[in-house]
Amino acid sequence: MNDRHTLLSRPAADAFENSAMGRFARSASALAGRDLAAPAALHAWSIAEPGAFWTLLVRFAGIVHAGSLEPSCVPASHPRDVRFFPELCLNYAENLLRRADDAPALIASGEGRMRRVTSFSELRERVRRCRAALRALGVGEGDRVAGFMPNVPETMIAMLATASLGAIWSSCSPDFGVDGVVDRFGQIEPKVLFAADGYYYGGKVFVAAEKLRAIAVRIPGIKAVVLTRYVGGAPVEAGELGIEFESFLNEAPDEELTFTRVPFRHPLFIMFSSGTTGVPKCIVHGHGGTLLQHQKEQLLHSDIRPEDRVYYFSTCGWMMWNWLASVLATGAAIVLYDGSPFHPRPRMLWDVAASEGVTFFGTSAKYIDALRKVSYVPRGQHDLSKLRMLASTGSPLLPEAFDFIHESIGPDVHIASISGGTDIISCFVLGHPLLPVRRGEIQCPGLGMDVAVFDETGRALVDEPGELVCRNAFPSMPVAFWNDPDGALYEKAYFRRFPGVWCHGDWTRLSATGGAIIYGRSDAVLNPGGVRIGTAEIYRQVEKLDEIEESLCIGQDWQGDVRVVLFVRLRQGLTLDAALEDRIRRTIREHTTPRHVPAVILAVPDIPRTKSGKITELAVRDVVHGRPIKNREALANPEALDHFAQRPELLHD
Repeated sequence: MNDRHTLLSRPAADAFENSAMGRFARSASALAGRDLAAPAALHAWSIAEPGAFWTLLVRFAGIVHAGSLEPSCVPASHPRDVRFFPELCLNYAENLLRRADDAPALIASGEGRMRRVTSFSELRERVRRCRAALRALGVGEGDRVAGFMPNVPETMIAMLATASLGAIWSSCSPDFGVDGVVDRFGQIEPKVLFAADGYYYGGKVFVAAEKLRAIAVRIPGIKAVVLTRYVGGAPVEAGELGIEFESFLNEAPDEELTFTRVPFRHPLFIMFSSGTTGVPKCIVHGHGGTLLQHQKEQLLHSDIRPEDRVYYFSTCGWMMWNWLASVLATGAAIVLYDGSPFHPRPRMLWDVAASEGVTFFGTSAKYIDALRKVSYVPRGQHDLSKLRMLASTGSPLLPEAFDFIHESIGPDVHIASISGGTDIISCFVLGHPLLPVRRGEIQCPGLGMDVAVFDETGRALVDEPGELVCRNAFPSMPVAFWNDPDGALYEKAYFRRFPGVWCHGDWTRLSATGGAIIYGRSDAVLNPGGVRIGTAEIYRQVEKLDEIEESLCIGQDWQGDVRVVLFVRLRQGLTLDAALEDRIRRTIREHTTPRHVPAVILAVPDIPRTKSGKITELAVRDVVHGRPIKNREALANPEALDHFAQRPELLHD
């Protein structure tokens, strides 16, 4: 078995000459007056000279703007108060719609629908009409528009039209229940709701008519519901709910497509925290910070080019959908897919990747692990000759998953495990086209991000696990939290642990090679006997066993200490007997430490997860300790929590 840190691939000999990162490094070297070709040198400069770095990025990316780039960065005593480009105005949608030819912009497919291609010129035209229709409803700067939509072209069109007006877009996926939608959109009071009549998943059709009626009643500020006919079936009375999407566009006033240029920090998106510990926080991100950070990650770190086709499996309730939308600013085409990635067969997404010539394939670590579990090998069954980079996020990509991608998808595919979150609508650590890929490691911190790992006293660590922090300000920090006028919630969320330093809540190690290893959320870190353990270390060992489909681990308060409790979902038809328990414990002990060995192992038929597919350790921990779950609506399968409640094996003597 390979060890962690094993070198899997090196950049091609001509990567520096042929990549945007290489071209950017040459420009930075000329600006700095010294050689910044080495990735570490370029990163150090980007932190030491933030004004020069971010200004160069604006120019390098060709961002359309008005006003002055000076001052580029106004310092402050608190990172939250640092202001980037206060004299600059721009519009996110204008930059995404710079290309206006007949090349594909959106290529959409999925369960229950045929392939649809929308060119850049067609996209601009449909955004023009949608913008005019929204304006006729009185939508303008600062107003909120919400999407309760599947991942389809209409969602992108509605978002771009909203952004073009300087209004604020927010979305969630159509599998949310009524309470989950109201918990989110009820806080921000949208004027207009874009919705679909239903969605497809796993071969089933889910009709949304009753949900939409209930949502419209419970959020009285909604002036109009714009309905996309998606699943057909039982008709929904458009007059009752509003207007159909195509009629909305066709009846719009005939107006030129223009873009309202707004200040750099003007709100663009309202994102939501998972909501598993209470009502979701409303995280506001701005036009400038979102665009600039995404251009950095897509042009430089991901080397996305105008001729590329970029796919990321996501719903409209996950930040990766917003990240994917920004790809349009590179001139590349976006490949959209809506539905189950495994219906009716594991090959579905790879059929799409092959037929569309996908060059960048994005997914979750759980999806890669699921492919590995069913032994599906895309390589050899699909033409993936155009695929250059595979990105993974959502949870730690285990070393065995690196092996699987390298061996079963392609040895020349660049593996870019990435980690950041909704809070920053981007990444702290991610891939790099000019660095080697090491097994089990995320390659490097993002340019302009002073990422470190702290112990509990705030001391920086190297090659030891601790709290992931960022010691400097960066443009994609949230503009604010909605309904948080004094910033108290914002401060508590990110700066309470280490004053003046962003603490992200990831238990992480920065290796001596410069890479990062994420062990999981630090608020779910186990602490038996005072020794902190990342849950991902246990999952890695347990899920290597063929009998185990999935696992979840928590720390249970027990007799003045904490004991490790492991829940496993077994392959169909298997039972958890003493022999399998012994194998699990021996595997964990042999490959980690005795501290990692669970005191209790229990089988469950299902494991709860959020709408974006992340397992919910905190919700399970609350159930086991008899604490109420504040927001079951945030879960994709809340009924799974019932399997963890009142287990006699977990009761005190």
